Amino acid sequence: MNGTDISACNVTNITSVGFWILIDNQEYFVPFAEYPFFKNATINDILNLKMISPKQLFWEKLDCDIELDALQNPESFPLLFK
Repeated sequence: MNGTDISACNVTNITSVGFWILIDNQEYFVPFAEYPFFKNATINDILNLKMISPKQLFWEKLDCDIELDALQNPESFPLLFK
């Protein structure tokens, strides 16, 4: 159902190198070096996230999403194609 929270997710901290997201008592780090589209985003834009499925985070104002699997196992999801 659109607009219904699937799971609790919150940004817990933002620093100059990235930010942390708490999802179901598990914290994940999102580094700006690996996700540069967040680097120039406003704090409000970063805080405005939703879980649109049990495995996907979405930032509407930034029009970007991250699969939870990519945060859990970043080595399995290289962001640069070789």
